[in-house]
Amino acid sequence: MHYVKQLRILEINKKSEIMSSYIYIDGWKVNIRFSSAHIIPDYEKCGKLHGHTYAIHAKISGKYDKNGIIMDFSQLKGALKEIADELDHKILIPEKNKLVKIEKNKTNIKVSFLEKSYSFPLSDCVFLPIFSTTAENLAMYVLEKIQSKITFLENIENIEIGVDEGYGQGAKISKNL
Repeated sequence: MHYVKQLRILEINKKSEIMSSYIYIDGWKVNIRFSSAHIIPDYEKCGKLHGHTYAIHAKISGKYDKNGIIMDFSQLKGALKEIADELDHKILIPEKNKLVKIEKNKTNIKVSFLEKSYSFPLSDCVFLPIFSTTAENLAMYVLEKIQSKITFLENIENIEIGVDEGYGQGAKISKNL
């Protein structure tokens, strides 16, 4: 019996050298979602305060480990869910946008750009170290956050993060590790 188990692991490892394998998390199907409001100041249509229901997806590529898995789904899903929860029901504020002026006091924030000005309770906002709150930049933000939350083992070759702003449209970013 022990011999059969070792043979199975050798077969899996041999196949992983030939094929590219990955695990995939679909945020719509496993409820890794968040609803948030944002403004994209330098984009006319999206320069008005509006919101989306977002979903976060992940694809992790790599080789099988000695147990025949690439990565534990629950570890990845837990970290993605934490990030979604941090953004859920918040106003997304891009801290690195030179058009956006941010003034904070103990309880409120005032966000100004061009000829517009908004005031929000500070507790309703999340400040993101990005230039713009587009799906592309949110995907990059999530990728960086997931790398700070998870130590990826040597068998992991690539991570891809997708952020959809509504069903059927979104952005993906990928990074080789």
